[in-house]
Amino acid sequence: MTQQKALAQFVSETREKLGLSQTGLAKKSALPLKMIEDIESGQELFLASTIRQKLANGLKLKPADIKQYEKHPDLSLLPDNEITLFIKNQILAHDIENLECPVCGSKLITRIAKMYDLEDNLVLVPKARCTKCPFQIKG
Repeated sequence: MTQQKALAQFVSETREKLGLSQTGLAKKSALPLKMIEDIESGQELFLASTIRQKLANGLKLKPADIKQYEKHPDLSLLPDNEITLFIKNQILAHDIENLECPVCGSKLITRIAKMYDLEDNLVLVPKARCTKCPFQIKG
């Protein structure tokens, strides 16, 4: 069984076959040069769909051609394991300054949803989503 290429290697090789520099690919893709550098250095393993689409356009590929090389994070975290309970408590305590995604380590975007139960009592529900990967806490 052969090992699948990494996203970084695939993008770099495809870019070179097209005779493009990283700067040239950034311009053709309408992406910042830093994003191309991060992808090719292996820092970006999973791409947002808009970035994947732009990169595919710049490389003259379909987004699915790129997606197959992405490393998708393990989202098998249970909704109420220790990590997510800790994050929920931090959100409710408004201590959100340094909260990181337990899957990829990126910054979490957090909020507290105000909802009402059947007896019209206010219930505060902590929510979070990652800025880079699909991780989220829905409440």
